[in-house]
Amino acid sequence: MVVRMRHTRGHTRNRRSHHALTNVPVVKTKGDGIRLNHTASKETGTYKGKPVKALQRKLDKKLTKKAPAKSKPAKKSK
Repeated sequence: MVVRMRHTRGHTRNRRSHHALTNVPVVKTKGDGIRLNHTASKETGTYKGKPVKALQRKLDKKLTKKAPAKSKPAKKSK
């Protein structure tokens, strides 16, 4: 095995200087909501003022999955 060379504090900090977090670009919608840049609005299902059909189908599918399944009536005991 080869002994690894130790990095100085300056070298380590120089490398970590690129790890800083940046703000996420947020856009106000025509309604009262906000959304991420370059994404469709979840409330209205539109992108750049145009309706997005795939998003609407996806939301409808989520709603049907979340709906509770109809339970069978309990059997009466004698």
